[in-house]
This record gives sequence, structure tokens and C-alpha cells, in this order.
Amino acid sequence: MSDTQNLTLVQAVRDGLHGELRADDDVVVMGQDVGKNGGVFRATEGLYDEFGGDRVVDTPLAESAIVGCAVGMAAMGMRPVPEIQFSGFMYPGYDQIVSHMARFRARSRGRFTLPMTLRAPYGGGIRAPEHHSESKEAFYAHEAGLKVVVPSTPYDTKGLLAASIRDPDPVIFLEPKLIYRAFREEVPEEAYTVPIGEAATRREGDDVAVFTYGAMTRPTLEAAETLAEEGIDCEVLDLRTISPLDREAIVDAFERTGRAAVVHEAPKTAGLAAEITAILQKEALLYQEAPIERITGFDVPYPLYALEDYYLPSATRIEEGIREAAEFEP
Repeated sequence: MSDTQNLTLVQAVRDGLHGELRADDDVVVMGQDVGKNGGVFRATEGLYDEFGGDRVVDTPLAESAIVGCAVGMAAMGMRPVPEIQFSGFMYPGYDQIVSHMARFRARSRGRFTLPMTLRAPYGGGIRAPEHHSESKEAFYAHEAGLKVVVPSTPYDTKGLLAASIRDPDPVIFLEPKLIYRAFREEVPEEAYTVPIGEAATRREGDDVAVFTYGAMTRPTLEAAETLAEEGIDCEVLDLRTISPLDREAIVDAFERTGRAAVVHEAPKTAGLAAEITAILQKEALLYQEAPIERITGFDVPYPLYALEDYYLPSATRIEEGIREAAEFEP
């Protein structure tokens, strides 16, 4: 049996990067302050000392250049892992992401693949300003050619990051910084992968299927335990990858319960919850017993500190939404 270590989520990021750098000389970590400084959240701390400046590369503050350079490196056979300090700073690199990173395989008719993993801390809850706290994952899920991964546990983080770096195609790897240091989990010391595109059942239940991912997984599980005391038994599915979605697992959970809620911190309109609702309407309509509840952030710019706790779905707000789905009678 493999030895384990008790890691936080951000430590699992660092451990995953360390393992892939050690295993494959083509892996290169790059980004602003990722080298000597160890990254704004210390996700790359110590990597520069072991692997040097040729493989842990400090870059200028130029997101378009960071992504563009990674695209070129990946096209030539390397496996770059660029970091953007906060996902809200990805917009200057957005043209590189959607015009080149996402399209290279299709544009070259399969002659080139882009094995690159673009990492970024994302989401709110740490009292940072608006562009430091946004949840724009739907932007990237909408773009064909990109895989979009959002882990919620240290174990999954290390395994999904390794799977992303080894993937032949580009991956957007969004790290929920609210839970970077929120809890620890036993993580194998040896390298392993968690498959991209497979959801995980975090709690089994028969009454309401609840779909979530990232930092919202923990308050959703907390709400599910509270509701269980009222006799409402929730199944909680952690999507882990939002593109491609695990449609089979989503439909299966809904068909067994007939009721559903979707929880995410991104704005409601045109978010992942809307897409999941559309999937269920199309593929499992005859099983539906109640309207599907969407428990999300609001359709406003991300608020400043005083309203942040109100903006993010809390366990209490999640409970209320699930309760509506459970108690609906036609």
C-alpha cells in the first residue's frame, strides 16, 4: 500500500506539479512569480530550487504572452503548465485561449495537439476584490476544444492535475482558492491520476439529486446532512469536470430521485446550472417530479467585502433551495 501524506488542497497542487516535473522533462511550469517567489498562493514553492529557472520560469506580468508562449511550446511537443495569478486576470489572455489554445487540433486537422494545462485560482470567499474573486468557468466550458476541471478535495486535485498535464489536449484547471487551506486529506505520495470527465458521488440519497463542484461541495454536503435530520435524503454529485460533463452520472442520479438542485457560485444566467437543467429536461423529462432548483451567485458584478457572504451560496441558502425541490407538489 502506498504511503500517504496529509495535505491541504494547495499543497496537493504543489505535490502534483512536483511529481509531473520529476517524471517528464517536457513539463515546464511558468507564470508571474511562480519561480523564486513560489507563486502568490505558494502553489509552486520550492519547485524553482529543485528544477531550476529553465523549467520553473518566471514571466513578465503579461497574461496574453504567458498563454501564447505556452501554446507555441505545446505545439512543439512540450507540456507547459502556465499559471495565471487569479482567474479574473485571464481576460488579457482570452484571445490566445479561444482563438489558438482551443482550436489548434481542429485547425491543423489533428496534425498538432496542445498538451498544456492552464492553472488559475478562482472563486470568492477570501475577501479579495472583484477580479480576484470571479467564477467565470462557463466562459471556458462554452469553448469547444477545452477541457475544464474544478477539483474539490486534495486527493482529486493531485490526481486530476496529473491527468490534465498528461492529457494530449488543453485543459483549464481552476483551483477553488476558498478551500486552498480549508482542510486536509490523506494523499498518496506516489503519482496517480483521477480521470477527467468523471463525477464523484459524495453522498448517496434517494430524495433529491444535488449537483455541484469546487468550493460549493462542502456547504452542499453540510446542507445535505442537516436536511437528512428532517427526513430529506440527498444524493450529492461532485462534477469535478464541467467540460466534458459526466452526463450519464447526472441523468442516472436524477432518474433515481426525480428531483434535483444545482449549486454553484457563478452567476445564474447561462451558467452550468442552466446547462444541467437543459440536459435533464431533454434526457430524463418523464422522471421529473418537481422544478429543478438553481442555487447560485447573482447576476451582478462580484461584490465587495460586506456583501460577499450574501453573494456566495451558504449552507442555509442551499438547504432552502433543496427543500423547495423536495417539498414541491404538482
